[in-house]
Amino acid sequence: MRIMSVDYGDSRTGIAVCDSGEILASPLTVITEYNFERCAEKVAELAKKEKAELIVVGHPKNMDGSEGKRAEKCAEFARLAGELSGLPTKLWDERRTTVTAHNYLNETNVRGKKRKAVVDAVAATIILESYLAYKKSKAEP
Repeated sequence: MRIMSVDYGDSRTGIAVCDSGEILASPLTVITEYNFERCAEKVAELAKKEKAELIVVGHPKNMDGSEGKRAEKCAEFARLAGELSGLPTKLWDERRTTVTAHNYLNETNVRGKKRKAVVDAVAATIILESYLAYKKSKAEP
């Protein structure tokens, strides 16, 4: 199944996709859009273009597992993107993915404007990798 993941942000939204065998997650792009509805429309269009069958949206829970305003906004984004694309959406715990993305970029010495341009897509890739690992572990006895 081709899956697209989204790391929603108020100004930049990272997108990643996996292959149909659900083995490799790759960063796709970063959507720069400040308008909530237009961003959801762009995600829906991209999901159709990429032939995604599922959209996984990062769900930024608090470290204690509770949900704050940001988690609620991401849940609403997932609902709207699903409605606009006609695809199922799934919220996926994304705690610390942006921190992990920054650590990866530190290790590869990506700095400055280049980092800002890719960090959200890297975070979306981490979200997707986490979802795929979970899905794989549930399928194996």
